[in-house]
Amino acid sequence: MYLAPLNYDRFFKKVFSHTHIAKAFLEDFFEKKIEEIEQLETSHFLTHDSTKVSFDFRCKIEGQYIIIDMQQWYKSDVVKRFYLYHCASTVLQLELLPQKKIISANPNEKRAKSIDYQEVVPVLTIIWMVNDNMGFKENLISYINAPDEVTHFVRDENIWNRKNIDELVEKRTYLAGLINNKKRDLEFLQENKLVFMFQPNIIKSDKIHKYYRWFEFAEKTRNSENEKEDFEAYKDDETFREIMYLILKDSLAADDFAYIESEEENIELFERTFRGWKKEGLKEGREEGIKEGEAKKEQELVLNMHNKGYDSATIADLLSLNVEKINQIIGK
Repeated sequence: MYLAPLNYDRFFKKVFSHTHIAKAFLEDFFEKKIEEIEQLETSHFLTHDSTKVSFDFRCKIEGQYIIIDMQQWYKSDVVKRFYLYHCASTVLQLELLPQKKIISANPNEKRAKSIDYQEVVPVLTIIWMVNDNMGFKENLISYINAPDEVTHFVRDENIWNRKNIDELVEKRTYLAGLINNKKRDLEFLQENKLVFMFQPNIIKSDKIHKYYRWFEFAEKTRNSENEKEDFEAYKDDETFREIMYLILKDSLAADDFAYIESEEENIELFERTFRGWKKEGLKEGREEGIKEGEAKKEQELVLNMHNKGYDSATIADLLSLNVEKINQIIGK
């Protein structure tokens, strides 16, 4: 191994903690120059029972909050989890919002103060999907808040089967009016986005997008046998030279190697067991048999991970199960 895997959380956070490196990635993603970037705290307690949310990277750029999170595992809760993170980044703006004075009709009353919600800015959440393409063929998929009628229009097969093009044009004009309504800052809803970027698709695509090189580089670092020669194409780029220095094998500490070994074991276990039993279940050909087979293999996986020393919380996180179910399986 010449370089540590960039896709592993520890090394991703190490690299992106350098704001200018994150800035370079985002400039390639947006394909434009970023004049100013402000890195923000990534760990926050959100509720009274101290539930913690931790972003891999969070910053503010030109009136927009940006989140970048690395998703290594196949997890069933990935959409809801990152939507929650996306919302959390909006809520966290409450800490910084200024107050405005409310003018009272009664001159004898003191001016009350209220939070100035006008200062809330959009959030863009980028989810870097390492293994999973979620069934898409595209490099990335972006989701926004748009009028519900737009979705109904696309899904209405009766409209699209009609030969009357005039009706389609009329409906499209009507929907465009809904989308383009900017009263009361309605456009703010569409400026908030969740973007899923699929590394498996990107590395197989053409190289027309600037962000391609980041995913190609990351993919090369995933090979545990990667060598210096694998990164010759990056040696003339100052940003990537710095990245290589940060994750160079010779610069790693003992606990970094232990971390890599642990992650590799997790991946091997996950690939061999968690994904393997799904294929076995499908071969059985019966829905009931599949469900029973999945439940059995799920128990085996939990017990296997427990025997390897993983605690209930870690197992629950990796397998997207609740801790109570984990404890029930292992007999706690």
